[in-house]
Amino acid sequence: MLAWETDGEGRSDPNQLEFARIWKALPKVVFSSTLETVQGNARLATGGVAEELATLKEQSGKDLSVGGAGLASNLVELDLIDEYRLFVSPVVLGGGTRYFPALDSRTTLELAETRTFGARVVYLRYRRR
Repeated sequence: MLAWETDGEGRSDPNQLEFARIWKALPKVVFSSTLETVQGNARLATGGVAEELATLKEQSGKDLSVGGAGLASNLVELDLIDEYRLFVSPVVLGGGTRYFPALDSRTTLELAETRTFGARVVYLRYRRR
């Protein structure tokens, strides 16, 4: 996603320009076991996922968003997600990263919002019940 930080201004589509502007302004925390440095408006996490999340929540007092199936799976397993915002774009792959990890207990969700984008993508927002 570094491209949005570095060359977003060179885009001509107004929607892409707006996304680049918003993306650059957002502070980001990168969780990685292989990276030693990150670029742009980001910092490399030094603590565990639960500790970093608690610190971020305390500092900002705002909602936090998570991208990436691996990191999201860790948060699901730690029971740290209050709301799920899913964009479903149907493609049959036959394999790949699971959407949700296998859990020992059931999590009940309540549908809070839906939107459809074009003829392919559906946005679903669920709250924990």
